[in-house]
Amino acid sequence: MTGGVVTAEPRGSRRDPRRLLVKVAVIVVVGLLLVLVPQHYPLFRVEGQFNVVITYAIAALGLNLLTGYNGQISVGHGAFFGVGAYTTAILVADHGWPHLATVAAAAVLTFLLGLLVGLPALRIQGLYLALVTLALAASFPLVVTRFSSVTGGTQGMRVPRFRAPDWTGLKDYQWKYYVLLTFAVVAFVLVRNLVKSRVGRAVIATRDNETAARVLGVDLAFYKVLTFGVSAMLAGVAGALSVVNEPFVNAEKYNINLSITLLVAVVVGGTATILGPAWGAFFVVMIPTWLPDDYPQLSPVLFGGSLILLMIVAPGGFMGVVRQVTTWARRRLGRRSGADPPSGDDADELASV
Repeated sequence: MTGGVVTAEPRGSRRDPRRLLVKVAVIVVVGLLLVLVPQHYPLFRVEGQFNVVITYAIAALGLNLLTGYNGQISVGHGAFFGVGAYTTAILVADHGWPHLATVAAAAVLTFLLGLLVGLPALRIQGLYLALVTLALAASFPLVVTRFSSVTGGTQGMRVPRFRAPDWTGLKDYQWKYYVLLTFAVVAFVLVRNLVKSRVGRAVIATRDNETAARVLGVDLAFYKVLTFGVSAMLAGVAGALSVVNEPFVNAEKYNINLSITLLVAVVVGGTATILGPAWGAFFVVMIPTWLPDDYPQLSPVLFGGSLILLMIVAPGGFMGVVRQVTTWARRRLGRRSGADPPSGDDADELASV
């Protein structure tokens, strides 16, 4: 009975009106800042940087669901990203589909492909699974080149540009940003709800202890393959949206480097957190643009050095720092007000929102 009382108090504290008000205020402020971005930045920054951050954030969100929440390592999500991109490119350029309709087609195709690739995860795991997905990432550009009559091969494909409707009164790049941002918000909200649901608890239980999860009745095979499918689907949606942003595809854009970049975004942002992939995507896209370009050969070295430094200072990623700072601040406030110090669950909740 005592245990029940202890576990009930943190839940009640989470519904504190003051904390709810703070969360709402933060969401409103961040939302306003995101809405104002294309109004205050030129085309090259919106299309070449902020829109890329959004697409990478969605893809990293899918990878984080697989690696962070389910414990399966993948180094091949660049291939799913590429499949989504080529699905949109081919359907728009060769078959005249509307851009946004192809996003749904890319989602279905990559979901099925993810289920297929996820089947080996039933028998292998860890580094062996990473090698399988690495082979997938390495082979994707070769497959694209092999079927050059459809994909354009090494020359790539030009796709009709995504235009803003006249009724919006927006420029094309502004409209693209708002469309991509809408998809990102929907994706992050859906994944958050999924993680908080019974399915999400089963996914996390599979990561934490497969034996215990099996004893509790969790179908390990089902949830492993399902998570792989949903993860691949998000990467495919991100790839399709990347073509909405930049109307050109080429095999070299979807090589191993892209897969590694997405994995770096997950780690830098913080694994098993909802907002972590967004911060990680911002890091991997924006940091190279801030490095001095007088000596281009030093840029990869400086980027790698900044990544190593970040991991030394914040091994839990950006959201790990947020969790630590939040816990420290609440303890300080708790001492001043004479209230009980907050539990770690409060900070964990903020980091996972």
